[in-house]
Amino acid sequence: MMKFIHKTASPPYFYRLSGLWIPWLGAITLLLLIAGLYGGLIAAPTDYQQGESYRIIYIHVPAAWMSLFIYMAMAAAGAIGLIWRIKLAETVAVCSAPIGAGFTLLALVTGSLWGKPMWGAWWVWDARLTAELLLLFLYLGVMSLYVAIPDKRVASRAVALLALVGMVNIPIIHYSVEWWNTLHQGPTVTKFDKPSIDMRMLLPLLIMAVAFKIYYVWALFLRVRVELLERERNTQWVKELLHQSKEA
Repeated sequence: MMKFIHKTASPPYFYRLSGLWIPWLGAITLLLLIAGLYGGLIAAPTDYQQGESYRIIYIHVPAAWMSLFIYMAMAAAGAIGLIWRIKLAETVAVCSAPIGAGFTLLALVTGSLWGKPMWGAWWVWDARLTAELLLLFLYLGVMSLYVAIPDKRVASRAVALLALVGMVNIPIIHYSVEWWNTLHQGPTVTKFDKPSIDMRMLLPLLIMAVAFKIYYVWALFLRVRVELLERERNTQWVKELLHQSKEA
């Protein structure tokens, strides 16, 4: 098992393997996005309270889920790189930050677009909204810290430490609507008994969530490949790869 893990974590092996997966991941993401958007924006019924404005959840909710998921993945990869000094894990942590920041910004913007007609304001200092904004700052802090330190191995360790410290914000975001009296609505999908949402509305939402996750993997593979080439530019396998591309 450990031999398989070390083989998969090898930069040249990952580079070749990810190159095979990228086209398939892109195609699957596109198909799921089309199905999810059609189901959510066209096929799903109109909400009896919020009318058509509720349809923004098909972007907002999966983006908010991804903002938390990617941060946890980034912190986990950073911890693996910090403990076992695995280059690929360090690279995954660093490359996850811009993608996670994009999803967090998307969640904040779409939340504001929904909040204006529902709450009468683009922004309120609600507990969940404030914690989500802090999450964006954490992502930006990780990105800035990595750029600021010239030695990329040292920068990766600093990024891992910052990401792990920032993990304290994740349960705050998740449980904020239960711990405090906030404007943000409580959970409707992740309830223990059953989701408080019509299945015709729920299914497209779940499809969009899967699409966003696969998009994350697709975008991550693209970014990691570029970062690996930069980090490993003086190694033999990169030189051979460049030689092969010139001959082709």
